[in-house]
This record gives sequence, C-alpha cells and structure tokens, in this order.
Amino acid sequence: MTSHPGVDRRGVAAPAARAVAILGLFAALAGCTTIGTGIARTEPDRYPVDYRQRHPIVLTERERILQVFVGTRRGELLPVQRTDVVAFAEDWRREASGGIIIEVPNGTPNERAADEAAREVRSLLTAVGVPAEVIAERSYRPVDPVKLATVRVIYPRIAAQVAGPCGLWPKDIGPSYEREHNENRAYWNFGCANQRALAAMVANPSDLVQPSPEAPIYTARRTFVLDKHRKGEPSPTMDSNPNKGKISDIGQ
Repeated sequence: MTSHPGVDRRGVAAPAARAVAILGLFAALAGCTTIGTGIARTEPDRYPVDYRQRHPIVLTERERILQVFVGTRRGELLPVQRTDVVAFAEDWRREASGGIIIEVPNGTPNERAADEAAREVRSLLTAVGVPAEVIAERSYRPVDPVKLATVRVIYPRIAAQVAGPCGLWPKDIGPSYEREHNENRAYWNFGCANQRALAAMVANPSDLVQPSPEAPIYTARRTFVLDKHRKGEPSPTMDSNPNKGKISDIGQ
C-alpha cells in the first residue's frame, strides 16, 4: 500500500513550523535584553536602599598630631606654642585612647633646638596633668630636607569615618533601562556626603553607637522651681523686663 503524498508533506511541515516558532520566541526574548545597540544588558547588582547601609559610619582609631615649628637657633617655645601644647594636653585627657609620643627630628639643621623644644613640651604636658609614664619620645628623619622639620606631638583617639570614598557613580542616574531607574531607587552616591559631614562634625564618635549617659540634675534650680510652684508664684527663666538689652526705643 502506498502513502498519500500530502500526508507526508504535512507530517514534515508541522515539526518544522514548531521549530521556527520556538526559535522566533527565543529571538524575541533576546531582543528584550538589548538597548538599541545590540549589546546585551546585564542585570545590575542589587545594593541596599538605605543610604546608611550603603555608606555606613564606622569608628576607627586615628592620630591627633600637633606640629611645633622650631627654628635653627631657638629652642624655646613661643607663647602661642605653649598655649597650643596646653590645649593639646587637655584634649588628650578628654578623648585619647593611648599615650603621647613626641617625635624629634634627627639630622636636620634645627636638631639641637628641637631637642630643647621637646624637653619643654614634655614639661608642659606633665604640668597640665599628663602622667610622665605615658609620654614617650622617638626621633625621625624627615623625607624632604627642604621643609622645616617640626617637633610632632601625637596621641591616638577614636574617630568616625565613612566606609569607602564618596563620588562613585557606577550607574547612570539619567533615564535608562536600568532597574534602579524604573523602580525609582536612590542612586549609589546618594547620602554619602551627608554621612561624611556627620562623621566629621560629631563631637563624641561613640554617640553614633550608644547614647551618652544623662547628666546629673541641677538640684538648686529644681528646688527653686518646685518651691515657686507650691506657692503659686511664677518661675520665669528670663528677665521680667522685656525691653532690657535693647539698643533702640523705636516702635515702643
């Protein structure tokens, strides 16, 4: 028995049509991943939406350095330099996380004067209240012989800084096919400058991690206010004369 020629052609044409349709579907899906130039668009990396997670403030230990400029023929500190050393010692008592190191230049024209200045710096530190056992001294050789070598007073302290640099733009913030643009997500660099400014302005970096303890109450003021309250008398915190301190009577 011979087969009908039309049946064979239909049996061969149906699988071929399905194959063409599948290839066309794959081609259409591939076309969705192009941006007009024929280059495939890769999936953007996901990053935290919260800027505090993208640019976290971390606590680290940094050096606080006071540079004392010493001339070749004068080892005695100037009055302004003595004031700077005393203020430096007060800051050490408040924020230091270690001892003090005095670095004295070696092999420079002002080496002898620097030794005399370093001795005066040490005496000022101990006079303010810095224990002598936490003060160390070491010499250093300047890299640039042209620059004036200074006596450097150093101590470590806790400081806040932003992890990673600002100014990175890994994605285009203009109209694009990127998922961040379609989802109205904040761009990567958003909030970095604000975090860096906050880290630079905070007085006590540990406040970023844990709250500071409450200060003791002002007992005298509280007793005064409560006594006035019991007597039914006003307890103003400002002067009763509203015109006191004015420099002009115009408008009165």
